[in-house]
Amino acid sequence: MAQRAKLTRQIVILTMKTSIQEKVTIINKLGLHARAAAKFASTAGKYGCKIHVGTSNDQLIDAKSVMSLMLLAASKGTVLYLNIQGSDAETAYESLKDLVANRFNEKD
Repeated sequence: MAQRAKLTRQIVILTMKTSIQEKVTIINKLGLHARAAAKFASTAGKYGCKIHVGTSNDQLIDAKSVMSLMLLAASKGTVLYLNIQGSDAETAYESLKDLVANRFNEKD
């Protein structure tokens, strides 16, 4: 009987972990109200990376939670600190930055 060698293939997937720490300023008249918070959370939820936001770097909350975002009580002029970690962090940051810069696509 001939012995067969078992071949084991190992596949190693390397993911680039990107970390972004940036600030954005709320510029729309009504601030981060319910509809804006829902849009922010919805946009953040499109990405697999971890996204945290807060009014200080010390206390960050999950940006994918509408309720947590509303508790920030971020009015016009509030600086939000973003901490984004994951392979799609750069794309997520650009989307969130654009959303805020476009006043959450609302008319002032």
